[in-house]
Amino acid sequence: MHGEYKVPGGKLVVVDLDVKEGRIAGFRLAGDFFLEPDTALDAIDRAVNGLPVESDAATIAATIRQGLPADAVLLGFSPEAIAVAIRRSLSKATDWRDYDWQIIHDAPVSPNVHLALDQVLTEEVGAGRRGPTLRFWEWDQPAVVIGSFQSLKNEVDLDAASTHGFEVVRRISGGGAMFMDAQSIVTYSLYAPGELVQGMSFADSYAYLDEWVITALKSLGIDAFYQPLNDITSAKGKIGGAAQKRLGNGALLHHATMSYDMDGDKMVQVLRIGREKMSDKGTTSAAKRVDPLRSQTGLSRSEIIERLKQTFTGLYGATEGHVTEAELDKAEQLVTSKFATPEWLARVP
Repeated sequence: MHGEYKVPGGKLVVVDLDVKEGRIAGFRLAGDFFLEPDTALDAIDRAVNGLPVESDAATIAATIRQGLPADAVLLGFSPEAIAVAIRRSLSKATDWRDYDWQIIHDAPVSPNVHLALDQVLTEEVGAGRRGPTLRFWEWDQPAVVIGSFQSLKNEVDLDAASTHGFEVVRRISGGGAMFMDAQSIVTYSLYAPGELVQGMSFADSYAYLDEWVITALKSLGIDAFYQPLNDITSAKGKIGGAAQKRLGNGALLHHATMSYDMDGDKMVQVLRIGREKMSDKGTTSAAKRVDPLRSQTGLSRSEIIERLKQTFTGLYGATEGHVTEAELDKAEQLVTSKFATPEWLARVP
């Protein structure tokens, strides 16, 4: 069996192993990492060999750590990264380049249609009717998108939202509220088979699925990095955040929103949680906690999205695609039956 795991911001970890009588055998670790002393490589191999195949990642990592020489130095990887690669090998996980990806960047639709498309396209990937897809959102009206489990009244000042023309909608994934002024953010969704993140914890999968974004931002001169659990950030401030939803059919929705430009004063009027976070940090403006892409690059929003597309295609390969008429019809039906209903919006009052 063979498994690979690219450590976000680090090195590639490659494992090869056999399974004999329910235990790992013939284990071999490789990669472009740095490891001292040389004997530590053999020590890791010895520690892993003989482990039961049902061992979870935490057990594998702890066993490796115990087997390492006291003076061992691991650079660009960790026992936890080796454990992820092993679990991916045992679970026959797939890699980005095992798929034919499509990139969708269609005309603007309403916020609720975007949310319905996220559900529809994830379901289509799970059913095998659509291949793995990266979709960039376009919209021409302001909205607040709250997480599936957030309290409507606790998160949003509905009067202020109405005053500023913000529609309030609820998505199917968890996480926090997204302040989405028109043309002021960059939002994308990934629809993928669950096998792509097989063997990873939820925390590991977040950074793994957004590593291409970090690469793209670095190419624009931004000192970007991933901050667990789900923040894309930089030395100058937070850029955005991600959220996920796993469907019963095995498909995965992973989407992220990054700030391109922002009106911090307006945000803290509309979002109640924004006020609390500002108070906790002792700052008077949301702009001090978030540094948008526009100020860090001087580029237009469309130029940044184009670089994101180029980076994804260069790393994983992709062709241009579009939402089909049938998929859009399903999404519009879902808006009527679910996303635009008071019951869905106020499912957590």
